[in-house]
Amino acid sequence: MLVETQPDLEVVAEAADGIAAVREVSRLCPDVVLMDIRMPRLDGIEAARQILALGPGSARVLMLTTFDIDEYVFDALIAGASGFLLKHALPEELLFGIRAAASGHALVSPALTRRLIEKFARSRPRATPELDRLTDREREVLMLMIRGRSNAEIARDLFVGESTVKTHVTRVLTKLGLRDRAQAVIYGYEAGLVTPGKSE
Repeated sequence: MLVETQPDLEVVAEAADGIAAVREVSRLCPDVVLMDIRMPRLDGIEAARQILALGPGSARVLMLTTFDIDEYVFDALIAGASGFLLKHALPEELLFGIRAAASGHALVSPALTRRLIEKFARSRPRATPELDRLTDREREVLMLMIRGRSNAEIARDLFVGESTVKTHVTRVLTKLGLRDRAQAVIYGYEAGLVTPGKSE
């Protein structure tokens, strides 16, 4: 009902379980999928994996979670989901998340994402030789992305224009083989660039 009140958004299908969700996405090719984690027949995480495996141009997936219960959101983000929304999110937050995903951005709430990843990030950093491909400035941008800074905030912190930041963000994601900011945050924790539980 909320989505249908927006002139730029349209609900093209609803699915009662994961299998139906994958089938409808394959048939209709929507821009964004709101995926519940707990569903019959096929859970939301596996359904998200299958949707994201459809190839380039596949739908962006936003996971719906109660957060305190659904500990497997982290797995969904690793699989390529563009972020997660709390089921009790305010209407404007839900709409913002849908539009952000449709525009190719990730829904990364600094506080919630940090709490989630700090709780479930792997304890041992993985090998990250691809970091050597980044320039010093790109490393700075990556660290600020990991901390949840927006492009405008990064531009302010580094005293550069926002268009310059966008260029750096694109290069960072490309060089590291990441899809979006959500994966950049995960990458930072897995690579040991940020220590879980440690303040900035």
